[in-house]
Amino acid sequence: MSETTTPPGSPHQTVQPIKPADEKLWATLIHVGGIFFHFLPALIGYIVLKDRGAFVRQHTTAALNFQLTVLLGYVVGLFTIWFLVGALILVAVAVVNIVFCIVAAVAADRGERYVYPMAIKFIGD
Repeated sequence: MSETTTPPGSPHQTVQPIKPADEKLWATLIHVGGIFFHFLPALIGYIVLKDRGAFVRQHTTAALNFQLTVLLGYVVGLFTIWFLVGALILVAVAVVNIVFCIVAAVAADRGERYVYPMAIKFIGD
């Protein structure tokens, strides 16, 4: 009896779900990564992990939406820097990013769902 296998990289290859502990780890790392690398960890995590589990998909989607909102806040701050209010916007956005990313990382580590307040929903669940 011969066994058929799907070669790696084949378009017919199924995505294997990851363990719940690994989902929590990746979700936590994506939120913490947002502090240092802004939207890149969330974008990479969303692309790579979105089909690997419902928990990690919810967290990567939430993180990506929030980081894109933060990016928009930085753009507004940069465009208004000439009015001096832009500096306040930039500082406020940076502080909000750090605080909410830490809160989200703690929630992910506990295995809880988290929705960022004030995040624009660019990508739906």
